[in-house]
Amino acid sequence: MTPTFAAPQLTDIATLSATLLQEGFAVLDAAAVHHAAGGAAADFEAWAILWRDLPADGYLRDGGRYRRRRHSSFTVDGSVVVQVPHRPHWQPLDYNALHGGLERHFEPMPSGLVATTAWKGLLCWLGSVASNLRGTQPWFVEAHQFRIDTTDGIGRPTPEGAHRDGVDLVAVFLVDRQNIKGGETRVFQAHGPQGQRFTLTQPWSVLL
Repeated sequence: MTPTFAAPQLTDIATLSATLLQEGFAVLDAAAVHHAAGGAAADFEAWAILWRDLPADGYLRDGGRYRRRRHSSFTVDGSVVVQVPHRPHWQPLDYNALHGGLERHFEPMPSGLVATTAWKGLLCWLGSVASNLRGTQPWFVEAHQFRIDTTDGIGRPTPEGAHRDGVDLVAVFLVDRQNIKGGETRVFQAHGPQGQRFTLTQPWSVLL
């Protein structure tokens, strides 16, 4: 189906850091992601099946049944990626008025994803992006698999509305979209009127 909003303006990978510093966000297409993470397109495409068996998100305070989710945490130190002991996901109320202040215990991500070379390459690249912005250092990464199901009529990827995650950098990848309309992404300026609205349509394109 036709997206509600236009496609985003893509960023050249060579100017990624400068764009993030100036604009606060950037969008890369799948080819740039594959190149930067050192993985082949087939590596990423093979992961799509792992989004089909996600457990239901039992913490939706609006009573919805539309979101499925897994969650795992990692440390990234240069080229070394370590999956840390499983822990709950938590956000302060200041950043997430609907779901903040609550320990949410999601099932961990499958080994068929996190044990792959391409996954480690992806996290190492994201760590390098963060270090280019904030200085070289180890990074703590929370990774979430989401699937939004519109079977009941409408899906709400972010039922809390506009919010901040309270982290240094967020990467939102589109894995796939089937039989839906809308699904637009909105980026808001924290202290001002500016904003962007667009729709990601290409699998493994990313908003940083």
